[in-house]
Amino acid sequence: MTDHTIRDLAALEALYGEVNEVSALKEIAYLHPHYAAFIKASPFAVLATAGEHGLDASPRGDPAGFVEIVDDKTLLMADRRGNNRIDSLRNILSNPHVALLFLIPGIGETLRVNGRAEISIDPDLLARFTIKDKAPRTVLAIHIDSVFFQCSRALIRSELWKAETQIPRTALPSTGEMLAAVTDQRIDAQTYDRELPPRLKATLY
Repeated sequence: MTDHTIRDLAALEALYGEVNEVSALKEIAYLHPHYAAFIKASPFAVLATAGEHGLDASPRGDPAGFVEIVDDKTLLMADRRGNNRIDSLRNILSNPHVALLFLIPGIGETLRVNGRAEISIDPDLLARFTIKDKAPRTVLAIHIDSVFFQCSRALIRSELWKAETQIPRTALPSTGEMLAAVTDQRIDAQTYDRELPPRLKATLY
């Protein structure tokens, strides 16, 4: 039986060819003002981490500019209220390397930041990120190693920002239905779905 699995870098590079000059040159080790503009306009990012407990890609969002730019090598991001799994934070404790992918509604390009994170409970930092009188429990200080923008092909192909591609939430299983199914009905789907909207509103921050 023929093995069609690529197992070494040489075979992979031979398949894809050389990186074009523009793709190589756009990656820099600091936050250029043009790249900073993307972060200031972004209300949503995905935080990727890896550690002893595995991998994690966690959605992060707040009003646009929620990731604060300290200087061209440092970012700050509040860790907002969630489910207390703290998967990302556990990983950072054992491996500080993180990656961020910033998205902006309506914009095809995304921005990628690679760096190293620290978990801070500095009272002044927590106070700076207070919203609706609720401070985050921690703030991530991210020290930038590299930054570059990603072209719009993926978002064009996916038609992510086109309103006509949106589907109603009812087209998929509800949150309660998913929980009931994966817990062998230990969670009552109807009760969970009924209580979820007011709970989200009350615990957003």
